[in-house]
Amino acid sequence: MTVQHELAVWLFAERVGTLTWQAGQLAFGYTDEWLQQADAVPLSVTLPLRIEAFDDAATRPFFAGLLPEGRLRDLIAQQFHLSRQNDFALLDQLGGECAGAVSLLPFGAALPVATQAVDWLDEAQLLALLDELPRRPMLAGKDGLRLSLAGAQDKLPVVVQGERIGLPRAGTPSTHILKPAIAGVEDSVVNEGFCLALAAQLKLHVARAQIYPLQDQHFLLVERYDRLHTGEAVQRLHQEDFCQALGYVPEMKYQNEGGPNLAQCFDLLRLATRPSVTHVLRLLDNVIFNALIGNHDAHAKNFSLLYQGKSASIAPLYDTLCTAIYPNLSPKMAMKLGSKYRYDDVFPRHWDQFASDAGLSKAQTRKRVQTLASALPPAARQLQTDPRFVASPVVEAIVQFIEQRAEMTLRRLRGVEAM
Repeated sequence: MTVQHELAVWLFAERVGTLTWQAGQLAFGYTDEWLQQADAVPLSVTLPLRIEAFDDAATRPFFAGLLPEGRLRDLIAQQFHLSRQNDFALLDQLGGECAGAVSLLPFGAALPVATQAVDWLDEAQLLALLDELPRRPMLAGKDGLRLSLAGAQDKLPVVVQGERIGLPRAGTPSTHILKPAIAGVEDSVVNEGFCLALAAQLKLHVARAQIYPLQDQHFLLVERYDRLHTGEAVQRLHQEDFCQALGYVPEMKYQNEGGPNLAQCFDLLRLATRPSVTHVLRLLDNVIFNALIGNHDAHAKNFSLLYQGKSASIAPLYDTLCTAIYPNLSPKMAMKLGSKYRYDDVFPRHWDQFASDAGLSKAQTRKRVQTLASALPPAARQLQTDPRFVASPVVEAIVQFIEQRAEMTLRRLRGVEAM
């Protein structure tokens, strides 16, 4: 007889369901108490409120989507002597502070009352943390920390108050995500910081970030958009990325591996948001911006839905950097524009095909591409004069790349370069 293991699933301060694992299969069911509440909301678009439990195929995309991926997942599994495929066991170890407002606790344990319990870090401790993260992602198993964020890049949830940075304890919500340099990607911190600042300069809906210098290193501090600040109090907001909302496991986040395409992403917004027009236009801007700056890694886990009550919106743009300047990274885009994975192969008819597939106006899409392609180069040159970026060779490479890609795009839209 196989043993069934259980974790209690909490949303905000309410226990909303139970995650079970038996014979390698996950299942999730809502509690009767949650289903009876008038203000009850589902965990995911793919996990609607219902009495019946969800099987492994329906359950795994959302819950696996809370965990780190790739090398980080391997290292964490080794740390705990677990199989890397065991989502349940990994969530048991890491699931105390996840993306959004979800927490997973041992069955029968009470949710820690949110406090201001923070282990504040001095400069030496921060440097030690940066040194330890590549070997121990999420500081897994360190002093009882249970922290989890999706993605394949080193990162860590932290609390920031003024100039102080610390690790959250005893149910204290984190406020920022600390992102150190990516190994093998030259000056990734400045790259991402510049691209996020450039999106803000163009008035796009984007996560706020700052580059934090620390002796001869630096890291990025990204303000969590899934947190609401009321005075000194911090409240969690629920969120899910587009892979979770569309029912795709993380290892299928790339379109060429069977993952979501852009048409599905736009359809999701129309399904989940009301009214949807603002959110659809924000996603269109994100798609165009990522294409023009050369962010070829903009897959479906890099877009999210943010919930406040029963209302959903598209989350601010995040995880955006120019990957195209690095010859060791793939020139293929994570999702096709029209029928093309490579932006050098994209012509106006492919923008038209994308618009048609996504339910957008072809004329308005072309106009928005032209507007952003015209605005980006001067905005990038202006931002480059900022003291944070003025001396950076990587920023100069990004600006030159944007100028070349924008010029090519405008030539093709004007019919100067046809194919």
